[in-house]
Amino acid sequence: MTAVAEQAPTFDCRADFADELAALARADERIVAVCNDSVGSSNLAKFREEFPGRLVNVGIAEQDMVGVAAGLANAGFVPFASAAAPFLTGRALEQIKADVVYSDRHVVLCGQSPGMAYGALGPTHHAIEDLAWMRAIPGLRIVVPADPRQTRDAVRWAAGCGSPSYLRIPRFKVPEVTPVGTPFQEGRAVRLRDGGDVTLIAIGTMVSRALEAAALLSRDGLAARVVNMTFVQPLDVGETLAAAEETGAIVTAEEGLLSGGLGAAVAKVVAEHRPLPVRMLGVPEFAPTGGAAFLLDHFGLNAAGIAAAAREALGRT
Repeated sequence: MTAVAEQAPTFDCRADFADELAALARADERIVAVCNDSVGSSNLAKFREEFPGRLVNVGIAEQDMVGVAAGLANAGFVPFASAAAPFLTGRALEQIKADVVYSDRHVVLCGQSPGMAYGALGPTHHAIEDLAWMRAIPGLRIVVPADPRQTRDAVRWAAGCGSPSYLRIPRFKVPEVTPVGTPFQEGRAVRLRDGGDVTLIAIGTMVSRALEAAALLSRDGLAARVVNMTFVQPLDVGETLAAAEETGAIVTAEEGLLSGGLGAAVAKVVAEHRPLPVRMLGVPEFAPTGGAAFLLDHFGLNAAGIAAAAREALGRT
C-alpha cells in the first residue's frame, strides 16, 4: 500500500527513459535508437553524444523510422523507435502492424509525451487515440508506466522481452507511486491500495490521481482499492476479476479516448465474466487547446472527478 503526499516531488519520466536506455546500451551493443528528428523531445541528446553510431535519425518520416527499426531488429539489433506518441502511432500505424507486429520483430515502440501532454499545441499533438489503435493489433504488448521507477523497469523489460512492444512514456510530471522492490511482470497489475467498496483502475498519469481519489473517498467512509494496470495489453484478467468479485463497482481512469482504451478492455472482461457497475473516465472527444493540467481537469481526470465517479457507481451521490 502506498499514498501520495500532497507536496510530493514530481518527475518527467522521459529523463528516466533516456538514462535507462543509455545504461542498457553500455552493457549491450545490440541496443540502438531510431528517431524522427525528435532527439530533443525524446531526451536522446546524451545518448547521441555517447553512442553517435547507434542513433539513427531519419528526419520527419515516421513510416521510415518504424521500417528502419524493423530492419535493424531483423539484423539482430534491439531498436528503440522513439517519437512523439501521436505521430509514431498515427502516421506509422501500417508499418507497426505489418513490419513489426505481424512480422514479430523485437522492436520497442516508444510513444513520448502521450495523452494531452502537448496541451497548448492542440488536437494535432494530443495522443488520445493511441491506446485504441495499438490495442487493435494482436500480439502487441502495451505498457503504460505510472512513474519514474516503472519507466525504468519498462525499458529494461522491453529490451529483454523478445517481442514487439509499445511503451507510453509520460511527459506530464508525476510523483513516485510504485513501492521499492515491486516486481515488474508482463501482464501483471500492481495493487497499490486495498479496499472492499470500490476499485479504481488507472494507468500512467492517472495512477497518482486515483490514489488521491481513494483518500477523498476514505473521508466518506468508503474503502477504495487502487490498481495500477501497467499492461493494457495483455490485461491482468485475474486482478480485474478480483475487483469485480470483491468490490461493489469499478472506475477506470486513463488519459486517452474512452473508446478502445483501458476502460474498454476492463469492461469487456467484466461483461463476459462478472458483470457489475463500471464507470469509465477518459477523453470523450477531441480535446480543446490548453495546458495539460487544465485539460485533465476539464475532463474530470483528477482526484475529485474519480471520487465522484466512484460515488455515482455505488449509488452514493
